Amino acid sequence: MMLFSEAQGLPVLTLDEAEEVGALKSLTVDAVSGVVTHVRVRGRHSRKETVLAWGALHAVGPDAVLVRTTAGPAEVPPHHELPGLRILTETGDTLGTVQDVAFEPETGRVEAIVTAHGDLPADRLLGLGDYALVVRAA
Repeated sequence: MMLFSEAQGLPVLTLDEAEEVGALKSLTVDAVSGVVTHVRVRGRHSRKETVLAWGALHAVGPDAVLVRTTAGPAEVPPHHELPGLRILTETGDTLGTVQDVAFEPETGRVEAIVTAHGDLPADRLLGLGDYALVVRAA
């Protein structure tokens, strides 16, 4: 397992030439399926941001992210920064804010949402928007 905070800032390298294309800026999650679908990469020599589909990645490790291709996907889903986002239950109760997200680096599957009050298992995720992450009530 890896935390979003551990992945953030990792160098992103091409698989074939080990050329550094930038640094991992953030991860996009589909809350309904509970997986990371895309990564956002900040360019090495510019502030330009590139979005890559999770399938473009070869490996995510503790020292770097290896990508098969730097070509962006045809469609880019909406992105919401999870850390700092409010957590609400489907009944409207507030459960605090997202501190971090634990995910499986091989598959992109979200394992847990880390909060100041403990971890929420990923199977409680219902939806994600600009205002909040919505989870099933316990």
